[in-house]
Amino acid sequence: MTDAERGIKWERTATGISYHLTPAEHWDAQKKASHYAPETFAEEGFVHCTDGEAALIETANRYYRVDGREFVVLEIDLGRVGARVIYEDEARIYPHVYGEIDVTAVVSVRRVERGDDGLFAESSEVLPGESA
Repeated sequence: MTDAERGIKWERTATGISYHLTPAEHWDAQKKASHYAPETFAEEGFVHCTDGEAALIETANRYYRVDGREFVVLEIDLGRVGARVIYEDEARIYPHVYGEIDVTAVVSVRRVERGDDGLFAESSEVLPGESA
């Protein structure tokens, strides 16, 4: 069945910025490679992204609050991603990237601040050597 038959419209936003949350050590292990894949890529087959930092923090608190690892936010220029980018949610906030992310599409990497209760607050400074 094709994407059109499933009712999925895929698109690539030429200059759109989206965000991806990942454990810092996972990014560190892949940042010098040509492509990045999240921990769940083998099972899910796509990379979860979020348009807008407020929605990203909301998602982080919903799914990763109990995960005590340090996290970073990858700021991704979807126009530089070589794989298909599909918005499968009606609100068009959560693009899925159906392939690994070209590391050159990551325009900055920021640490995420968290409270003592594990709540994610906001992304902070760009990490040194981590911006295009």
